[in-house]
Amino acid sequence: MIRNSAWLLRATALSSILVSPMALAEEGGETGAETERGAAEVPPSSTSDASAPATAGDLALSEDGLSISYGEEIVVTGDVLYSNQVNALKTPTPVLNVPQSLSITTEEEITKRGFNSIGQIVDYTPGVSTSQGEGHRDAIVFRGVRSTADFFIDGVRDDVQYYRALYNLEQVEILRGPNALLFGRGGTGGILNRVTKKGVFDETFVGYQASVDTLGEFGFQVDANYSVNETVAFRINAMYERLDNHRDFYDGDRIGINPTAKFQLGANTVLDLSYEFIDHERFIDRGIPTGADGRPVEAFEDIVFGDPVENFNDLEAHTFRALLQHDFSDSLKANFSAFYGDYDKVYSNFYASDYDEANTPGVVTLDGYVDTTQRENLILSGNLVGEFETGSIGHTVIVGGEYISTSSDQNRFNSFFDTTMDDNEVFAIQRPLLLRGGVGTNAAGLTTINSFTTDLNDDTRVDIDVFSAYIQDEIEVAEWLNIVLGARFDSFDITVNNVPAAEIRTRKDEEFSPRLGLIFKPQENISIYASYSESFLPRSGEQFTDINGDDNALDPNTFTNLEAGIKWDFQQGLSLTAAVFEIEQSSPQPNDNDPATLDVIDSQIQGFELQLSGQVTDFWSITAGYSYLDGEQVDEFGNTGLRLRELPENMFSVWNAFQVTDKFGLGLGLTYQDESFVNNGNTAILPSYARVDASAFYEVSDNLRLQVNIENLTDELYFPNAHATHQVTVGAPINARFSISGRF
Repeated sequence: MIRNSAWLLRATALSSILVSPMALAEEGGETGAETERGAAEVPPSSTSDASAPATAGDLALSEDGLSISYGEEIVVTGDVLYSNQVNALKTPTPVLNVPQSLSITTEEEITKRGFNSIGQIVDYTPGVSTSQGEGHRDAIVFRGVRSTADFFIDGVRDDVQYYRALYNLEQVEILRGPNALLFGRGGTGGILNRVTKKGVFDETFVGYQASVDTLGEFGFQVDANYSVNETVAFRINAMYERLDNHRDFYDGDRIGINPTAKFQLGANTVLDLSYEFIDHERFIDRGIPTGADGRPVEAFEDIVFGDPVENFNDLEAHTFRALLQHDFSDSLKANFSAFYGDYDKVYSNFYASDYDEANTPGVVTLDGYVDTTQRENLILSGNLVGEFETGSIGHTVIVGGEYISTSSDQNRFNSFFDTTMDDNEVFAIQRPLLLRGGVGTNAAGLTTINSFTTDLNDDTRVDIDVFSAYIQDEIEVAEWLNIVLGARFDSFDITVNNVPAAEIRTRKDEEFSPRLGLIFKPQENISIYASYSESFLPRSGEQFTDINGDDNALDPNTFTNLEAGIKWDFQQGLSLTAAVFEIEQSSPQPNDNDPATLDVIDSQIQGFELQLSGQVTDFWSITAGYSYLDGEQVDEFGNTGLRLRELPENMFSVWNAFQVTDKFGLGLGLTYQDESFVNNGNTAILPSYARVDASAFYEVSDNLRLQVNIENLTDELYFPNAHATHQVTVGAPINARFSISGRF
């Protein structure tokens, strides 16, 4: 724990879990390869050696009122956090002292690696992988636990299903392992937090980026900051992307506009305001079916099993964020945050629901639906952070509370074909399928017409109120021993109006979630930790669509995480972290023979993670990760012998960056994923794959950069993820993205 100074960072405490470690400046922060370095290092300026630790003579850091404290440790105080610190414990804590596995990708790394999606970041993160998300949303498998809702923005819950953009981010933080103390409900395998850019005092600049790729996609973004004076600053980030890829019919547009304002209301008070407009439209591609051997049918790699017109997703969102931070004294600080989001989303799609290669290889069965969601989220939270001592023992205590009010209306209509009078129809397999705008020719040669207004699948009106309170103490028992001890109480109250059944159901869950962490520091640059944490998920699920049937009576699923690990910052600038963990899920289920009684079914996922990052030499830096995952499905009779779906045993990634000259650099990376099962029955297989990526950049000047990023350099046919047995994603062939970026 850094005492008497580090926790004074104003970002301490965003109501969020992770108010971000941020890069120091637009061009000068640490790279993601350096995120595991100790607290005594300060992010270098853009002209310094990125691997060199700060010294007592480093005086060039002044953005946002930053100052440097001199003494045994060099500690930065001010309005931002850095990529070697993370607010994972709701107080600014060096990554070295966090008893949990985590990864941080800074804005600089996002730019250098050419990332333009959450999925690309996940590809190079150990312990996590992507799921298909039905072609319309980010979906991540955290240590074997699939999630579409464990996303946060500036520490605030962001549970609506969509593809999140990167244009306005300082960095992306991925934490593994359940922990309700930080996140409340969900977070069952981990969470992903996006940290947004905010206004900067005493600096005016305009940054820009434009890009185009060989598949036809192009886009541009701008980042402009205007400082009125020392107490007022405005910043706007904006983007436009025209979507295209290697698959037929795929297209779309993404627009994002995010103006922000920062006000110094007094010597000890800062207010940040933000509004974001999101408008996303894209074609939905659910992939290809699997064959008799359970593997994707490679002969179908170019066929889209959907409707060029009726496969689409539209999202429009308006979000407002406010953060007020106040320092009562050097040892007592508080903050309050408010978030409001209004989301309007619709997605419509057809997909392959059945395929029998052995008996009817020339035809496929299509199913479909149209789904709409209108959601409003109001989230209010506050924290009080204090530091004090009891004798020789130091304490950093945070006490906080959160209120969430969610209103979510959703309905779904199944497809309905007039030839079959149900939601399925059989079509001859050809490119393209004979279906457009819901009208087509079936395998028998008959005209078939679909209706998306006839077969109502569900229609629910949901209201949720969540009250939470938590307390945590970071205890410095000695220089070599820190203890993290805390607990959270959540009250989750849901009301569901099932419109077709004219039925209103309610349920209230109250859960207590503890957290314990021990950090041993045999040396300043080494920490050995052990931790225990819990989380829960109500039976209404991540998207709380219903509590029908037995769900109305069942307690939440609970998740516990045991983790032990080591973090070691090598003197030469390399950082090694390793962790072994076990996640246990307890799920109450009605007994098959006596539904009036419950069986509590426990399932486990075990694994190991390894990360290596940092500067190997003056011109070579590396980021590498490996994970081993194992887990078995469990039912009321015990182990089933079936492996969990989407749980590759081995995953490996490495990225090498070479600074050939002061102006020219190269990158070379590899990401590998073992085969896994697409479905719970273990009859469909997602094959293993290895993808090679590369990059090159040239700094024309301090304010102009030319770059090319190449994906799938060896042009392999691969299948990165899936959603169901006959919905397997086809990876992109070799493609290149050219970009120009700068700042003035």
